[in-house]
Amino acid sequence: MSSAGGFIDLQVNGYGGVDFNQDDLSAGHLHSACLKLSADGVAGILATIITDHISVMADRLRRLVELRESDALAREMILGLHIEGPFISSADGYRGAHPEDAVSPANLDEMKRLLDAGNGLTKIVTLAPEQDSGCEATKMLAEQNIIVSAGHTDASIDQLKAAIDAGLSMFTHLGNGCPLQLHRHENIIQRALSQADQLYLSFIADGVHVPFTALGNYMRLAGLDHCVIVTDAMSAAGLGPGRHALGRWEVEVGQDLSAWAPDRSHLVGSAMTMPQVIKNLTENASLTQAEAEDLTINNPARLLGREG
Repeated sequence: MSSAGGFIDLQVNGYGGVDFNQDDLSAGHLHSACLKLSADGVAGILATIITDHISVMADRLRRLVELRESDALAREMILGLHIEGPFISSADGYRGAHPEDAVSPANLDEMKRLLDAGNGLTKIVTLAPEQDSGCEATKMLAEQNIIVSAGHTDASIDQLKAAIDAGLSMFTHLGNGCPLQLHRHENIIQRALSQADQLYLSFIADGVHVPFTALGNYMRLAGLDHCVIVTDAMSAAGLGPGRHALGRWEVEVGQDLSAWAPDRSHLVGSAMTMPQVIKNLTENASLTQAEAEDLTINNPARLLGREG
């Protein structure tokens, strides 16, 4: 299936029982995940590696690159890599499921080490602008045509604007990667929405990460042309309720396919598939089929420079 004919998911941590952040990821694991993604109508993904110690993240990136190179289906399916962290907010709530002991301020040498491990396949890096002093990492990444996305951040409006000036062009799963309780007006969601004309905003459309009413409000305000839908899928995607893994976490997936930390203090990825996302968007978010396909096929393709 060509990328023009299927979903493009910019944030996939794992799928169908396979965790891309597992240290023993095998060729069989990766092939199985790609088969299941393809069966669900997905034409391309960014395999996502989340925060851990730099050496661990680098090893996982290298492993993904090596396994992808040896498998024709994986080469077709995995369009690139999304590095989420470790240069994100260390504050509770904003940090989300990312391990506190591995979060750190941006460091150019460490960023280069991760990019080297990705061997030219890195397409998106999610970081917190307030963790990137002088926007140095943002500038370096943008100069290499890597999409820099704000996420797990409580950046001030001035920090967000400075990052945009330095090359920031996206916001990762807006409405998440922040505390459950926020100031009613002065918060990162409002700041990001105020800059929507200069950013692509990604959202998780499972109705749990962002309630459908709020999701519709956010997308109308931003404009659908500036929005993309990601699943943030982890190993439970396509399997349903139960206990599943994402990196260091054992995740409890409920009947509503929400994926929670065992103490239910925060969400840990998603168990959604793209066909379920389309159903949610058309039945619960009042979008047309064409609009839903723009958010899951055409807009992400345009963001990656793959349209046409």
